Amino acid sequence: MEVSVLFKIAGIGLLAAIINIILKKSDKEEIATITTLAALVISLVIVLDMIASLFDSIKSIFSLY
Repeated sequence: MEVSVLFKIAGIGLLAAIINIILKKSDKEEIATITTLAALVISLVIVLDMIASLFDSIKSIFSLY
């Protein structure tokens, strides 16, 4: 696993947290929640891509399909 992927996910989390705090301070909690959910979805897409590449590696190692 590459360290850069972990830094990407951590960066997305930090950015989402900062935006969330700023939006909550300006009384826009609905948009803050949507922003947090968007960051979560982006992180999940990155993780799912890594899992897909893991399964591709397992298929190639064991010569499946």
